[in-house]
Amino acid sequence: MKKFLLLAAAVAAVSYANNTLAIEPSLEKKVIEWRRHLHQNPELSNREYKTAAYVENHLRSLGLEVETGVAHTGVVAILKGAKPGPMVALRADMDALPVTEQTGLPFASKVTTTYRGQETGVMHACGHDTHVAILMGVAEALTKQREQLQGDVMFIFQPAEEGAPEGEEGGAELMLKEGLFTKRKPDAVFGLHITSSLPAGFAGLRAGPLMASEDSFEITLMGRQTHGSRPWNGVDPIVAAAQLINATQTIVSRQVDVTKAPAVVSFGAIKGGIRSNIIPDEVELIGTIRTFDQDMRADIKQRLAKTVDLVAQTNNAQSHLHINEGYPVTMNSPELVEKYTPSLQKVFGEQRVVTTPLVTGAEDFSYYALEVPGIFFFLGGTAAGIDPEQAPSNHSPRFQIDESALALGVEALITLTLDYQQQQ
Repeated sequence: MKKFLLLAAAVAAVSYANNTLAIEPSLEKKVIEWRRHLHQNPELSNREYKTAAYVENHLRSLGLEVETGVAHTGVVAILKGAKPGPMVALRADMDALPVTEQTGLPFASKVTTTYRGQETGVMHACGHDTHVAILMGVAEALTKQREQLQGDVMFIFQPAEEGAPEGEEGGAELMLKEGLFTKRKPDAVFGLHITSSLPAGFAGLRAGPLMASEDSFEITLMGRQTHGSRPWNGVDPIVAAAQLINATQTIVSRQVDVTKAPAVVSFGAIKGGIRSNIIPDEVELIGTIRTFDQDMRADIKQRLAKTVDLVAQTNNAQSHLHINEGYPVTMNSPELVEKYTPSLQKVFGEQRVVTTPLVTGAEDFSYYALEVPGIFFFLGGTAAGIDPEQAPSNHSPRFQIDESALALGVEALITLTLDYQQQQ
């Protein structure tokens, strides 16, 4: 109890009640207002100009050191504590999705844009508006207690988590490439993601791999066109593609040790031919690879390349494989998870911090966690009375969250930061 009271006393913007840390109603109100503003004004990846300016103005009003234009539109601020200690990095992603909102909320997005040649709406369908508002709230609360901080805090407002536009770089990878952790390397990094798969008031995390790596691939099988009635006069890339699809499935089912970690290789599209009686010159296939182990990830890519080459040779065809490197496995430090799960339990309650299953979606927070030990956790966002399994998922045009989750997100990041700095 004494430890909890000392922690609460250290943060004036946070009050102690019922064995949890609760932000003041005035700050919670601000966070909700910020979130609604951001929700109404979403911007796509690498185009978060107004969002970045909104964040920058707030951070400068707090008197923080602010750097802008990082990885195109990223904003980074440093809060220097009065006492020596470790640096904690906290990250929020800022970009929205090309999704036309269907929530009916009074602050629903009406923004439209052209995306890949098509008119579409723009929506914070993944909840990044909540992440930004939460971190703005954390920055305000911790700045007011600069004199009590036992270390520094790096606030990372990151663009392009959903992926940079074609032909561009972006996101966490580019921020690190530009020297984010070279200039001042933090000792730990924390982040969260709002989710409809958990009720508001719950948090989910797990030690080790949490979210999958994501690599996409493009395969071209090149044969020789001929009439469908005389296949022996050509080389049939369609038959080769059928064999390749089947052969590729054995990579996971027969060739890699899936007791080590799950893996998925899926084809998403196949394109070739135009008439029933013409064997085409080539067939194009695209797909994705998902893994939870970096060594297995590399192994599967090597096996895929070998399979493509051998199937093409067997059919007297030629092949071309291009693998687009995606996000690495999102790894939570087992040591940090073990040590600081109690920090989250102080906020949510012991029974409301649950072990989440492996998630085959990907997250570019993974790049930060490869550089320094990290914790990435899920923040429940579904309102009471709604079955999370039936709630519209992240990326849905009907995705929405219970705004009571915002205060808990602020409290959680504050508590992780203070506990980490005090226990090092």
